[in-house]
Amino acid sequence: MFIQTEATPNPATLKFLPGSTVMESGTANFTASDESARSPLAQRLFAIEGVAGVFLGTDFITATKYPDNDWDALKPRILSAIMDHYTSGDLVVNADAMESSAVPDGEQSEVVAQIRELIDTRVRPAVAQDGGDIVFKGFEDGIVYLTMQGACAGCPSSSATLKHGIENMLKYYIPEIQEVRAAE
Repeated sequence: MFIQTEATPNPATLKFLPGSTVMESGTANFTASDESARSPLAQRLFAIEGVAGVFLGTDFITATKYPDNDWDALKPRILSAIMDHYTSGDLVVNADAMESSAVPDGEQSEVVAQIRELIDTRVRPAVAQDGGDIVFKGFEDGIVYLTMQGACAGCPSSSATLKHGIENMLKYYIPEIQEVRAAE
């Protein structure tokens, strides 16, 4: 198994491409070790001292390190853990614990449907190339609330991505949008 590694715009995060499917559908974001119980792969990665976050995409894994750690020391251990995971035959995420990106009840207005469609078709593929994801959290009073995940969470350019890239694009297609904000 050959695992490719790519830098991301976030210097604290590396993207690992195992050359096979990681998640059949959706994504999984783990920002702390105690959140990773549903993913044997995330648990393996959090067992490595210095790993601060794990994000699982369709064909990639991103690992985020703590600021005091060095990629030269962490990268080989992460590669080894990913290789061990795939050779073990363990599941990436327990099937009964899959995260749903379903629309919350009562929020499927025509504007929300347009926002979700634009995010899914135009934004998410671009963000995935950088090792992250973006999740729609809501639309209220002309404001779109989004959450950045994976390499995009905490990236120095994430606020610029939200404001200048995503906000401008959404406002162009949907006049009801006044602003895009990061969800808390």
